[in-house]
Amino acid sequence: MRWSRAALLVSSSLTVVLTAACGAGPSDRPGVAVERAHQAGSPPTTSPAPAPPPGAEVPKTDLSWRDCAAPTFNLLGLGAPPTGLIFECAEYSTPIDTGGSVLGTFRIAAVRARLATTPADAPPLVLTSGGDRSSTATLAGLAAAPNSAVLAAHPVVAVDRRGLGSSQPIDCMPNDTRRGLADSAQFSPGDPVDAMVKFSQDATIACQDFLQPYQRTFDAPHAADDIEQLRKQWQVDRIALVGTGSGARVALSYAAKYGDHLARLILDAPQAVDADAVTRTEQRVRGAEAALTAFAQRCAALSCSLGTDPHAAIAGLVNQARGGGLGDLSAGALLAGISGFLGDPRADQSNRVAELADALSAAGRGDRGPIGQLVQRQSAAVGTDGQFVSRCSDNQQPATPDRAKELEKTWGAQYPVFGRDAAVRLMACAAWPVPNPPQLPDKFTLPVLLLGTTADPVTGGDALPTVTGVLGRAGATTATIGWQGWGHPVLTHSGCAQQALTDYLKDARLPADGTACPA
Repeated sequence: MRWSRAALLVSSSLTVVLTAACGAGPSDRPGVAVERAHQAGSPPTTSPAPAPPPGAEVPKTDLSWRDCAAPTFNLLGLGAPPTGLIFECAEYSTPIDTGGSVLGTFRIAAVRARLATTPADAPPLVLTSGGDRSSTATLAGLAAAPNSAVLAAHPVVAVDRRGLGSSQPIDCMPNDTRRGLADSAQFSPGDPVDAMVKFSQDATIACQDFLQPYQRTFDAPHAADDIEQLRKQWQVDRIALVGTGSGARVALSYAAKYGDHLARLILDAPQAVDADAVTRTEQRVRGAEAALTAFAQRCAALSCSLGTDPHAAIAGLVNQARGGGLGDLSAGALLAGISGFLGDPRADQSNRVAELADALSAAGRGDRGPIGQLVQRQSAAVGTDGQFVSRCSDNQQPATPDRAKELEKTWGAQYPVFGRDAAVRLMACAAWPVPNPPQLPDKFTLPVLLLGTTADPVTGGDALPTVTGVLGRAGATTATIGWQGWGHPVLTHSGCAQQALTDYLKDARLPADGTACPA
């Protein structure tokens, strides 16, 4: 069931319908006692290590969980849930707006994963993926892998943003508008940038009208409020929180608004902060090109069906689609399918190289069935109306059409596979009202763990310094773990990073900054 216009206007609350290793490297941990230099006539002295900050707590009043493993895994195409996995769903109410500008409540869905052997007294880790992909899908990707160090130590509770995943979806656009955005206006007459501006106007009018009077309550600060309501529901003072991709923006909003209630904070492949849309997009494009290069190298090493130069084969297929050679499959939709596959949170992603390669090579031979199915699956995961609303609600410092036209040429040459399409897609949120500046913590002293990789097709790998800069100015100590693989997020792909995260959850002590985890 989707939100209907009538339901939004009549009801003050919305009913949810479920749609559904290695070591972490060297450590700089202080010893229990530190010996100081001897002074004449003075005995040696020791100073104890500082006490760790208070940890997260086990819920005193938990949600009403019910098993939903099979339907969720089936919906996400993950096959049968692993033996020993406990995967459950629940709902809770949250105010539409904590400031009182809009009265009423929404119903928010949460998903919990743990193992049969996970300690019963282990506090949960809360996860948000923001608007990149549903938190439910990210957690399911983590849970689908065997031997998860995180799930062995802690339950993980995913909270989807409003309108995404297991929360009630938004269906606000006409079909032709949704298709035009997905195709990057390829089949529209005239300049594609101008056509995307028109699609953005149509989508904005339709979705803003559909969501009234709630249209300004789908941004990262309101998503942080939903997580705070979960903390209150649990009746605990502190929670541990991990934000992946644009979910890091939600996590930083939570730190800004409710920092005293954070016990641990992990930011995995975060978006850049204090950066304009052009900068964020170019970082993502560089990450997508790097991920595609890594995919192509593995593809060639496996003698995959794309031949000896998979990267050139893919670039040629994208150009073929751009010229209309793949029928109604646009270059934009094809690229969204490829980047969606490269950014899939499934831990076995590197073992699925043949799946994408075979679909692409079949399309090159004229059989568009397999790639059509893959594109459709990824569109359902990353291209919903709810994601349009969430992304546009957080779209700081948008680009102008003139700037997008310049970048269409510049990026088209600099980033030959993803650049041109990315420049046109800068206009997807062009008509959406510019949101307020993001809420960032100005005083925050909790140690923060960050994870990242340069080959990230969702956010790229260049954003970490902007995030550590903001946290450092607020007084926080940070450490970054760099994963040498490709994909998004790091947490679901790297057992090494999972072990480092699990160690950090124990006592908030950070690994050495710059620790590397192998692919």
